[in-house]
Amino acid sequence: MSQKVLLNSKEVNITLHRLACQLIENHDDFSETVLIGIQPRGKFLADRLAELLTTEYKIKNIQLGHLDITFFRDDFRRGEKPLEANTTEIDFIVEDKNVVFIDDVLYTGRSIRSALTAIQSFGRPNNIELLTLIDRRFSRHLPIQPNYKGRQVDAIDHQKVKVNWIENEGEDAVYLIDK
Repeated sequence: MSQKVLLNSKEVNITLHRLACQLIENHDDFSETVLIGIQPRGKFLADRLAELLTTEYKIKNIQLGHLDITFFRDDFRRGEKPLEANTTEIDFIVEDKNVVFIDDVLYTGRSIRSALTAIQSFGRPNNIELLTLIDRRFSRHLPIQPNYKGRQVDAIDHQKVKVNWIENEGEDAVYLIDK
């Protein structure tokens, strides 16, 4: 098994700042916009972006939530081992808001399809966008594309893209792993 560094810590930081600036360009003061990190791995990216927007770019009142999609997945009950649910933490209404889904890697699009179904429990958004750190563009099973992407990666099916976050793995880095 070999691995290649796609983004190091400095490049992750630069990418996060670029994504934050793109969000500001489209959502101004975020008064009509909410950020939703898709559990489990999108939570880290969403938290980081919300922190950047608040501290570095002085955006006030960012509404940030985390959405668990476990029981909305189309592969629910297909595996041998039981699925472990994460927590959904959304303490605001998404009705008529602009929702930005945030996930670390866009691969087949199935997680986003699940998130589209799950968010309906919290109201009907005005608009939904997708922000992803890594876009594996040749791997889609569904016609889903990101509005904001950190980096496009052309990875083949036997390769895995692994995003490490300092909060979880002790480093900020993105790896392409050959299995």
